[in-house]
Amino acid sequence: MSGVTRFEHLIAWQKARELDREIYMTTRDCPISRDFSLVNQIRSAATSVMSNIAEGFERGGQAEFHQFLVIAKGSCGEVRSNLYIALDVGYLGEKESKRLTEMAENTGKVVGALRAAVQKRRDRQK
Repeated sequence: MSGVTRFEHLIAWQKARELDREIYMTTRDCPISRDFSLVNQIRSAATSVMSNIAEGFERGGQAEFHQFLVIAKGSCGEVRSNLYIALDVGYLGEKESKRLTEMAENTGKVVGALRAAVQKRRDRQK
């Protein structure tokens, strides 16, 4: 994280942006698009990932950034959970569901790694 001056440069945020875009693209055209509640839930969760990374970074403090990364990682899990619902009720096919679930899982791993790095930095500053 050292030397990063903009949240847009964070790989975690870039991955979250890709996930958000794919969720929006997928939920606008397939059968899920008619389930407004589920679409709003899954889109909100996906948007929460990138938004929390950005907000935490912009607040400037390590403790706050860490907390926002915890929330962002949790939102990755929420995306995955909602994708299972979409699969189970037939809104998404197995292939599409797996692709998006893997994206959400990978994004969560990157966010988690960034969270761990921020935690280490916080611990060294104590």
